[in-house]
Amino acid sequence: MSIIKAIILGIVQGFTEFLPVSSSGHLVLLQKIFNIEEDALTFDIALHLATLIAVLVVYRKKIFEMIKNPFSKLPVYIVIGTVPIAIFGLLLNDLIESFFETGATLGAGFIFTGLVLMYADSTGEKKRKLEQMNIKDPLLIGTSQAVAMIPAVSRSGMTISTALALGIERKTAADYSFLLSIPAILGAVVVDIYKMLKTGVNEISAIGPSPFVFGMLFAAISGFIAVRFMINLIQKQRLKYFSYYLWIIGAFVLLDQLFLHFFF
Repeated sequence: MSIIKAIILGIVQGFTEFLPVSSSGHLVLLQKIFNIEEDALTFDIALHLATLIAVLVVYRKKIFEMIKNPFSKLPVYIVIGTVPIAIFGLLLNDLIESFFETGATLGAGFIFTGLVLMYADSTGEKKRKLEQMNIKDPLLIGTSQAVAMIPAVSRSGMTISTALALGIERKTAADYSFLLSIPAILGAVVVDIYKMLKTGVNEISAIGPSPFVFGMLFAAISGFIAVRFMINLIQKQRLKYFSYYLWIIGAFVLLDQLFLHFFF
């Protein structure tokens, strides 16, 4: 993987991680377009770790508050919301990895995410804040995050849309979605490091350290810009516009997967 390709992937990851269009789907698609043959799962997770820095910076005050009050409602609900992805991640890890390698879910995943976003925008008025949330809310939102392990199914799109469908107001939905990503990304990093140590496969050596460094740097910078943008955008009821984009890109991917076979 060249440094230029790594930078492009980093920028795409940074922006798409916090837009409801699936960063994983875009990374797999670009890897197919660039014909990157190396097993790039560790590179993907490295980019996710870089964008996590943006969340930590933007939400640093809330994070410090949660550290000082670990048994208050928000940190407890983040723990509860993380349980589904932990369970599904352990049970379906091999299957999810195969989806990353083949890209088989991309076309359908993009279209599915677009449908979910359109539905979320069409639901009624959202008024419930954190104080009005109950235990079923983090469980349902966390389950939708687990579904988003599938490439091209957007994690932020699924969690925000589920929260909106449950009647949670937009700012709370965005905040909870982004904070919920912290343990999910960290968990994925820990699992991947364990697998590297167990198998002895060093993808950093295969891909090269320089692409990792530049990819992560640009992912962190673009991620910081994107998370600020998305927090403001989510409050203006414009998720449906992302649906149009996802349906277009999903249709092109399906066309290539089923008939053209340029990249799949």
